[in-house]
Amino acid sequence: MENPSETPNPARPEETATQGTERKGWFSARKRVGSSDSVSAEAAPPPPAPKKKKRRAGLIALFSGMMTLMMVLALAIAGSYAYMSREFRVPGPLAADKTVIIERGASTEDIADLLEKEGVISRPGLFYAAMIMTEIQSKFSFDEGGKKRAKAGEYLFQRQASMSDVLDTIASGRSIEHTLTFPEGLTSEQIIERLRENPLLTGDVGEVPPEGSLLPDTYKINRGTPRTALIARMQAAQRKVLQDVWNRRAKDLPLKNPRELVILASIVEKETGRADERTRVAGVFYNRLGKNMRLQSDPTIVYGIVGGKGTLGRAISRADIDKPTPYNTYTINGLPPGPIANPGKAALEATANPSRTKEIFFVADGTGGHVFAETLEQHNRNVARWRQIEAQRAASGATDPAATTPGTDGPRGFESGFQQLQRAPESKTPDAGTGNPAAPPSGAAPATPPRGAIPAVPPRSGLSLDRSTYDLNAPKTVPNF
Repeated sequence: MENPSETPNPARPEETATQGTERKGWFSARKRVGSSDSVSAEAAPPPPAPKKKKRRAGLIALFSGMMTLMMVLALAIAGSYAYMSREFRVPGPLAADKTVIIERGASTEDIADLLEKEGVISRPGLFYAAMIMTEIQSKFSFDEGGKKRAKAGEYLFQRQASMSDVLDTIASGRSIEHTLTFPEGLTSEQIIERLRENPLLTGDVGEVPPEGSLLPDTYKINRGTPRTALIARMQAAQRKVLQDVWNRRAKDLPLKNPRELVILASIVEKETGRADERTRVAGVFYNRLGKNMRLQSDPTIVYGIVGGKGTLGRAISRADIDKPTPYNTYTINGLPPGPIANPGKAALEATANPSRTKEIFFVADGTGGHVFAETLEQHNRNVARWRQIEAQRAASGATDPAATTPGTDGPRGFESGFQQLQRAPESKTPDAGTGNPAAPPSGAAPATPPRGAIPAVPPRSGLSLDRSTYDLNAPKTVPNF
């Protein structure tokens, strides 16, 4: 008989069913292993590789530091700009307007020191920094108008001008403009002489430009303008005006090209300075050319003797009238080979559109103008009246330097028709070979004066062309013989 105490207790069905299963409860995720289960010897999976958190943290720190630095710099720049803007608009120390010359090639530091020395600014360091910033900004600007760099020149700074005004002035190049006037009728050599003597201009001139290639006018220049640049401006202006006048000329003029227009206009320029007479004087010369008569203009005598110097320094003598030169229109037919001066625009226009008259003579009238005539008889009566005016002035002690030239037989070198015919008579019939009046044998004198003889034409003034007798800056003041 078995001992009941040694008999194993049979397992209860519910216990047997639950062995090796998960026990649900507070720790449901944990699996309880039964006593009869064996423990698995399978190795656990390796842990994941550690991330490089240290390198990433360093980049973030560097980026954060750079952002902080940029913010500090931005704040510093903004503050500096606000400070400079305020200081730049503060009225400057100038008590009155002042002119300062900035030489070509001056550095930024030199300009700042010069402006401080002249009392234009009081803080050269701040002004120097502003100039540097302006130059840097100009280098990165694609707009030419936005490029502001200090330029050489002569500048006028207003009283109490701020540093902003000063910087804008020298960066814009608005330097002082000077007026330089060249009177009509000057020769090219006379114009070049005045250019060389002008202290506002710089550089050498080189060769004297061709006669008649410069336009007399009033020009605006800056201190330091090269002389060659001004000459180029005058030549360009002359070409433009000449072409315009030539395009608007009367179509029936006996001129072959614009150069001939300049030649005749230079003679008209030297004969009269009155606007109401230029077209009539030009008409007289065209009428003479049309009749194959010599022009007989006194200014051509002088130019043939002294050339570009423009002044004879004495009265025209009988020997000067008889002296053959390429320019002496008393001895040559037609136009001289080149201009005798630089005519102005008014003379060019008058010569291109002359008066339509039959006049072939004119003589001084005693008032600064001339009286014109169609016939020799009329002209001789005009000369007689001029003689009376001369006699009355001589009796009263009055003189008229603008109408007479001492040492000649008539008004300013002019000879009356009869006197000239007695001295050098001309045939009434033109020579078939030359188309011009031919002089009879020496000593022969006609019983009656032929109508083809033309007395000398008096210049419009007895003033010397020496520069000491007139002001170059006086507009429309034309020096004369």
